[in-house]
Amino acid sequence: MILYPAIDLKDGQAVRLLRGDMEKSTVFSDSPATQARAFQEAGCQWLHLVDLNGAFAGEPVNGAAVEAILAETSVPAQLGGGIRDMATIEMWIGKGIARVILGTGAVENPDLVRDAARAFPGKVAVGLDAREGRVATRGWAEETDIMVTDLARSFEDAGVAAIIYTDINRDGAMQGPNIEATADLARAVHIPVIASGGVSSLADLEALRDTGVIAGAISGRALYDGALDLAAALKALA
Repeated sequence: MILYPAIDLKDGQAVRLLRGDMEKSTVFSDSPATQARAFQEAGCQWLHLVDLNGAFAGEPVNGAAVEAILAETSVPAQLGGGIRDMATIEMWIGKGIARVILGTGAVENPDLVRDAARAFPGKVAVGLDAREGRVATRGWAEETDIMVTDLARSFEDAGVAAIIYTDINRDGAMQGPNIEATADLARAVHIPVIASGGVSSLADLEALRDTGVIAGAISGRALYDGALDLAAALKALA
């Protein structure tokens, strides 16, 4: 199981939100690129980047910060937030992003996912963010009646590289991930599922790994708060 350290970008800074609320953000670093390099030096295999402003704006906003991270690091990075058309996908892959994450775009324009996955094999993931099993979009500001499992299954034949499943009520709350719901989703589809939201301890990571069906886990606040030591966690998972 791969551990993805998260760098959430807001106004050029590395922050964490509480349950997706932009008004409840904690700044952890004024230099996201320096933070990314520290994660790489600790041994991570991947980085998980989110343009929070972009998720609300519907277009890239923290591009300079993302490019600075790419310049400072050599490990592959996946990026979500504000990626809603093929031109933006092409732009980011051209700049060196290893995998783009389509969230709102996947809900509102499923054909974009299919077209992008065909054009860029292995470089397109779908981000499914949910409250009580129902998908939320546009920076989690808008709720839908779409069930996560139904949407995930609709992409089974699309060729997406991964599904990133976030339980919004757990995100940034340090209350542990929704292991049952994440494992259920992973068993319902053949696409690799990455867990996000609430991963706050080594025990959480081990519990996710021990399901035997979850391909990866994303952690942010726990790494910044010191509740989770990245190097030790990577060693334990190896």
